Amino acid sequence: MAGHTKLLILFALTLGLISEASVAQQTQQLYPSKPMRLIIGFPPGGGADAVARPIAEALSKHLGQAVVVDNKPGGGTTIAAAAAATAPADGHTLFMHNSSHLGTLQAIYKQFKHQPGDYTAISRWTTAPLLLAVSVGSEIQNVPELIKRAKAAPDKLDYASPGVGGGTHLPGLLFTKAAGVDIVHVPYKGSEAAPQGVAPEETQLTFATPPSALSLAKANKLKIIAVTSANRSPIFPELPTVAEGGVSGYEYSFWFGLFGPPGLPAPIVQRLFEASQAVLRDPELVKRILASGNEVAPSKSSSEFATWSLEYGVRQAKLALEAGAAAWQREFSSTKDLR
Repeated sequence: MAGHTKLLILFALTLGLISEASVAQQTQQLYPSKPMRLIIGFPPGGGADAVARPIAEALSKHLGQAVVVDNKPGGGTTIAAAAAATAPADGHTLFMHNSSHLGTLQAIYKQFKHQPGDYTAISRWTTAPLLLAVSVGSEIQNVPELIKRAKAAPDKLDYASPGVGGGTHLPGLLFTKAAGVDIVHVPYKGSEAAPQGVAPEETQLTFATPPSALSLAKANKLKIIAVTSANRSPIFPELPTVAEGGVSGYEYSFWFGLFGPPGLPAPIVQRLFEASQAVLRDPELVKRILASGNEVAPSKSSSEFATWSLEYGVRQAKLALEAGAAAWQREFSSTKDLR
């Protein structure tokens, strides 16, 4: 009798395991069941679009449902981050971003109440150096000249970024700290607007994403003098690094990854991770991403990306606080409008 009971228990447990596996499989097969929305926190036409739109197009074909890019700029990306954190956990609303929602936004914008746990990490997509650029008419030709001029006239040079705490604001903070110079931050509305302000020397320099800077450089409006990566970029081998220009140890890379709202079911996370892996292996997509100045850099797993992105976010938040971004925001947010 005891043996019979054990068999029944084993049978029941087996059924349970089969049922769980079946539910997971069915979830993956049925998903997605309608068009999907990919939120990004930047205006159309900028560096984020250059990554989001080709990958969204590829995912649409792979998943069999339209993936529509939804640009939600403003508030230093807090508007987009809030929309992503409060979306239904059904996998039909996703979020392409860097690490700012994993620490930096919370450190700088006290009104931003969402926490790093309010997002589900899925996969990193791309990585790239930022480009240090000045106006083509500027007398500054390289990093040593920039440092010399900044030290000779403290607070007389400005650097543009798309907003306080963003991925192209922090490298400027890091540069001023590492180079020992005082350069004033001027926030603009969007990743395209910042380098466009540098072109007529409204501001003197910017740390821009490759898509935002390259078009202006090709139009002979910007002069790119360095890359922010630790080593020379294979995409821009002719450009020296900031570290080569005399700022020892300087390094900053910019990346984009895919996130979802909190509580996203594991089968959907896995489906999206596998879809990301598949499309990022496509040679044509890789070519399009490289043309924008980015490199494909998929994660090994969603859990690996969750750990890596959170650790990166913590480091970025610490940098922002150490460099005084939070103090800047408290002092000026109520008195200065973004350009």
